Amino acid sequence: LLRTGREGKNVIEIADQILKKHSKKRLLQLKYEDLIKIKGIDSAKATTLLAAFELSKRAMEVDDANLPTIFAPKDVVAQLTELRHNKKEHLVALYLNARNQMVHKETISMGTLNANLVHPREVFEPALKHSAAGIMVAHNHPSGDPKPSEDDLEITKRLVEAGKMMGVEFLDHVIISTNSHFSFKGNKLI
Repeated sequence: LLRTGREGKNVIEIADQILKKHSKKRLLQLKYEDLIKIKGIDSAKATTLLAAFELSKRAMEVDDANLPTIFAPKDVVAQLTELRHNKKEHLVALYLNARNQMVHKETISMGTLNANLVHPREVFEPALKHSAAGIMVAHNHPSGDPKPSEDDLEITKRLVEAGKMMGVEFLDHVIISTNSHFSFKGNKLI
C-alpha cells in the first residue's frame, strides 16, 4: 500500500517502523492526522491506508458494538481481574467514549507494596490522545483491604479537578483487592 519509501528509508523499513510502533488493533484506529506525522507518509499514502483500514474493519465487522461498555465498578473490575493478585500496586486507567465504551486501557504506574505515585498529566495524556470523553481509574491494594488511604483520597481529588479543567469527566476510582473492591463514586467520595 505504501508503494515507495523516502530518502534514507525504503518502503519495507517505513512499514516495519509503523508496525513496531502500533499494534494491529491500534493501527485500525489511526486517523489521517496521525498518519501524515509519520515520515514517508504523505496525504496520498495516508488516504490509501485509511481506505484499507476501513475495508479491513468492514470485513472483520469491527465496530463500536464490540467495545466493552463500562458503567459500574463491577464493569471496571471485570476488565482488570489481573490486578487482584499483583504483589505491587498498579494504577490502570480506562478511557471511555461518550457512550461509556472503553476505547483504550493503559497501565499508568506501578508502585511498591503499599504505594503508587501518579501525576494527573500521566492519566490525562492518553485521554487526549484517544479522544476520551471520560476516565475511570483503578488500582489494587495488595494488602487485601480495599479501604482508601489518605494518598488515594488526595490523588482522586486531584484527578477530579484535572478532569474538570481538561474537559474530560473523571467518572470513578475503584480500588481492587483480592476478594472485593471499593468505588469512590459508589461511596459518594466523587
